[in-house]
Amino acid sequence: MTLSDVQNGLAQQGYVADDRLAMALHLAQTLGRPLLLEGPAGVGKTEVAKALAAWRDARLIRLQCYEGLDASHAIYEWNYQRQLLAIRASEARGGTSEAQLFSDDYLLKRPLLEAISADDPPVLLIDEIDRADEEFEAYLLEILSDFQITIPELGTISAKTRPIVILTANGTRDLSDALRRRCLYSFLNYPSGETEMAILRAQMPEVEGLLARQIIGVVQNLRKEDLEKTPGIAEMLDWAAALSGLGVNDLSQSHEAVQATLVCLLKTAADYDAVPPEVMDRLIGKVA
Repeated sequence: MTLSDVQNGLAQQGYVADDRLAMALHLAQTLGRPLLLEGPAGVGKTEVAKALAAWRDARLIRLQCYEGLDASHAIYEWNYQRQLLAIRASEARGGTSEAQLFSDDYLLKRPLLEAISADDPPVLLIDEIDRADEEFEAYLLEILSDFQITIPELGTISAKTRPIVILTANGTRDLSDALRRRCLYSFLNYPSGETEMAILRAQMPEVEGLLARQIIGVVQNLRKEDLEKTPGIAEMLDWAAALSGLGVNDLSQSHEAVQATLVCLLKTAADYDAVPPEVMDRLIGKVA
């Protein structure tokens, strides 16, 4: 596998990866190391894992992190209802041993255990790890370094095949040094105009040349404004789809449609106040 193979494979899925990201993905697969992708919301971190899974024809297993996430929701838990039913059903037969109750038959596999138990290597996406508590990071260390999970009642379960692990973080809090040491690292920022144009072309080739240039130019300049929620790539694509669906060919000739479709770009009331019609006219004027 080469750097070009990675870029071409992702491009087939509509994902445009620059050389730095493609190299990080290449090394993560070659070395069998987890990859931590950090950067602002909306720059395509989660989409990397989705595109990678589609390209590799691998199953995508996603763990969405949140405050209070614990092992029972991320790794495993016991099916207590089935265990209780088994105990009651076995009373007439002399009882069920603890060893029988704590077996694979009663184990509920959550995303992390499911990933290392897969027969074929999946893509494991641990999304927004910085939203989980620091305590949860400790659960991950054994998996990220040794690709194994210890279950007290069963012992240590090692991965059948090593999954491709992608972690994402938005900078909500600092991650521990222990977690960072176990991962390769790449920072994803908002794309350059050239890269964002390539993304738009890959995702929506039907958008005509003038409109495509205006969309990219306005979004690139809008990110320089003082906004609470900077529009990401997904918002740009939503805006392009909305404008194209309304039959807009030139932003400078479609003021009402432009203002109406700002619901795709702006996500807070304060940002709406910060981008009145005169501001949009100024931004469009820069690229018209």
